[in-house]
Amino acid sequence: MNRMNPKVDGYLSKAKKWQEEFEKLRMIILPSGLTEELKWGKPCYTFQDSNILIIQGFKEYCALTFCKGALLRDPKGILIQQTKHVQAARKIRFTNVREIVNMESILRAYIHEAIEAEKAGLNVHFKKNPEPIPEELQNKLDEIPALKTAFEALTPGRQRGYILYFTAAKQSKTREARVEKWMAQIRNGKGLDD
Repeated sequence: MNRMNPKVDGYLSKAKKWQEEFEKLRMIILPSGLTEELKWGKPCYTFQDSNILIIQGFKEYCALTFCKGALLRDPKGILIQQTKHVQAARKIRFTNVREIVNMESILRAYIHEAIEAEKAGLNVHFKKNPEPIPEELQNKLDEIPALKTAFEALTPGRQRGYILYFTAAKQSKTREARVEKWMAQIRNGKGLDD
């Protein structure tokens, strides 16, 4: 069995909800040889510094998230794409420990496949800006060359974050206001959450 991380012990001891489910998932994951860490305040399991799995708790369910789950075959059809915008991660949801116990051998197989995909160097091929740039942003990019240069220098994830945020507004006036508000942040090379 792999070494337990004291930080994860602390996290689990304070878990108000899903504690039994988290413990069971942990016991399934640890024999796989992954390194146990605490990242983003959640138990995370890595292989040679690459994130493979994250255990997460939500209001209605807990989940085992495969960071590159899109690469897995999923013969049981249990992997869920959280939203249409999530390209790589896939999760398996649980509402009680019995579901985890009943799926233990399946979970071990999926974990093994995720590790093998990482060992093989497989990567999810991300679509760059799969959503079109909203007209209001495109107009500003055409109007202000420095803004266009700064936007293009952002990581694809940061670009996408802005595109999704701007496009979420239903009215053109609101989209324009959002673009205006965030132009300085874009010029500074920052994303929405930076």
